[in-house]
Amino acid sequence: MFLQTASASLAFAGVPLIGYTADLPTGNIVVILLEGGLDGLTAVPPIGDPSLEKQRKILLSASPIKLNPFFGLHPSLGGYAGMMADGNATVVHATNFPYVQRSHFEGQNVMESGNLQPFSDRTGWLGRALDLAKMPGRALSIDMPLIIRGGIELDNYYPASLRGSPDPEVGLAELLMKEHSEVAAQSFQRISEKYTVPQKFVARDQVSLAKYAGQQLKNPNGPSAAVFRVAEFDTHALQGSDDGQHSRQLTELDDIFLGLKAGLKDAWENTIILTLTEFGRTVRVNGTEGTDHGYGSAGLLAGGMIRKGQVITQWPGLKTKDLFEERDLQSTIDYRSVCAACIEKAYGLDHDQIAERVFYEPNLPRLTDLIFG
Repeated sequence: MFLQTASASLAFAGVPLIGYTADLPTGNIVVILLEGGLDGLTAVPPIGDPSLEKQRKILLSASPIKLNPFFGLHPSLGGYAGMMADGNATVVHATNFPYVQRSHFEGQNVMESGNLQPFSDRTGWLGRALDLAKMPGRALSIDMPLIIRGGIELDNYYPASLRGSPDPEVGLAELLMKEHSEVAAQSFQRISEKYTVPQKFVARDQVSLAKYAGQQLKNPNGPSAAVFRVAEFDTHALQGSDDGQHSRQLTELDDIFLGLKAGLKDAWENTIILTLTEFGRTVRVNGTEGTDHGYGSAGLLAGGMIRKGQVITQWPGLKTKDLFEERDLQSTIDYRSVCAACIEKAYGLDHDQIAERVFYEPNLPRLTDLIFG
């Protein structure tokens, strides 16, 4: 299903198929795509690094939420901070997919496909993981997001919001089945079957959207994966500190985390949520009080499968000599390892299989015990 509010959208995948799906996975995975380039230094500022203030004084929050002596959280992430305090959230910092060309189009393709060669793969890493778990199911989405496309042919379904579409005429589809070729008739037959599925939900805000996603994921016969898109993190000008565009998007992200937890209820314990972004942003502020396309960023994880609130990092430092190409936060942790750990924990798959068949990298480091131990 593809649902959309003013600034966020949602798609599901991994709905069990009768006659194909073997055993249901042990957990759910929710991916939140933060499009435009999340500024990890704004979301999770390294308040203990003396170079932070020197590099970007006008972008610093006046009241960060202190996580430990070295790291804080942006005040817009208050709900997420509560999850960390409960031991159900972990930040991975100075991380990203090892893509360094700073193109939105290429970077977003890489983070969804999991292939470091942009536009060279027709499948996505989560879709390949669902294939491996024998949970391809149906993608409930209008445009079949790349990240959930697998090698096994999926059916996708988007419940329209056109006038009359909530109560369609099944007889019309049956009539069209008789009047067209065999291939077209099969298509209309599938449409006829889909008409029997009631779809009444219309989200008006991201909280409702997230709660709805949680309700669907907790259904034993429902999806085992969900994907959110949150755009507008590309803040080249007037990025702001405690307010501004980046702050507003972090508030939306926080609302999604909270809405998911509320909707999941007991299924929160069997769910892992993780953010993805195509790249980070420059360490230094540009001439229009914003930041430009960078490299390293921060990944935010949450869910009941996490048992310890922590910040995982191999911190590279913010001195100019320590930056990637003397401008960006260095990425010291391959975020594909984080994704692989989430797949291993939620779907019970072997790390070596995930590394080779999902991310095409047999030597991908295993971080499962570090994140979930």
